[in-house]
Amino acid sequence: MRIGLLNGGGDCPGLNAVTHGVVGAATQLGWEVVGFRDGYEGLLPPGDYKILDHEKARGIIRQGGTILGTTNHGHFSSKHGSGEVAKIPGELMRQARSTLSNLGVEALICVGGDGTLTTALQFSEEGFPIIGVPKTIDNDLKATAMTFGFDSATQVVVDALDRLQTTASSHKRVMVLEVMGRHAGWIALYGGIGGGANVILIPEIPFHYEEMVKVIREREATGNHSTLIVVAEGAAPAGKGPVIEAESVDGEYRLGGIGDRVAAELQRRTGKETRACILGHLQRGGSPTSFDRVLGTRFGVHAVKLIERQEFGRMVSYQRYHVGSVTIAEAVSQLNLVDPEGEVVETARSVGISFGD
Repeated sequence: MRIGLLNGGGDCPGLNAVTHGVVGAATQLGWEVVGFRDGYEGLLPPGDYKILDHEKARGIIRQGGTILGTTNHGHFSSKHGSGEVAKIPGELMRQARSTLSNLGVEALICVGGDGTLTTALQFSEEGFPIIGVPKTIDNDLKATAMTFGFDSATQVVVDALDRLQTTASSHKRVMVLEVMGRHAGWIALYGGIGGGANVILIPEIPFHYEEMVKVIREREATGNHSTLIVVAEGAAPAGKGPVIEAESVDGEYRLGGIGDRVAAELQRRTGKETRACILGHLQRGGSPTSFDRVLGTRFGVHAVKLIERQEFGRMVSYQRYHVGSVTIAEAVSQLNLVDPEGEVVETARSVGISFGD
């Protein structure tokens, strides 16, 4: 049997671990794996691909990024975050189906986030055997408790806060760290708790500048002359929308700049020297953590097992420490957002972290 594999959306640590799992499990069954380059774009005739075997997959589990390449825009873009779903043109679908047929690919594993899986669902509805694998550092897919890449991204935030704490305390500064999180604040929340932040700003909880000023002044009064603030790129003051950096070529707004805005406003209101640091794509780069290596491998192996059992139209899912699956339709139906009244937020509040509300 010959199966296909592609990665869509943004890159993240653990993608190569999935490839490692797929190739390992498929080889055990005597199957061949065709890896398509740059996501769905690799399906355009005559096809941009390479055959993946043990030799090509050797050692990639520890590598960041993806040996297949990926893209978050192009001909097959169908959804971005909570936006409207765009139907993939019939001619494009026919071209992709033709490429898969000519190469003898009998099933396709699509690794990606909400947009990639929405496109995968359309392929599935057209009758092609599809398996989805969730991939997003934002951890914002409702149908899985965890996605690979999230742990690695969170660790980058923790490391950054550890470093910012020493310079902040040396100069008695307020340090604002902007992290990824367009719709969901999981990276800011977990990274902020793990890195000892004093304030965490997330999209799910509108914030007030006066509340942050209060935190800074209370810390000053008790002899703590530095403050660490983590802000997700999608966070916004009460009654206002997120800061838009630019509009990308595919029509989706690119967020960014909230860190600088928060820093400037707090310095104006408190008189304390305040600096901003934007982590940006540092959160996507580098080697995956051991957790993401293992989870990515488990996802890849389970995707192959779903093909073996001919359980198509499903997405690999991690729930209660077990890797299983759900329908792709269920996976793309709802974003996984932070519950403002949930246990993790309550934990943060209980150790004195403010959410600016």
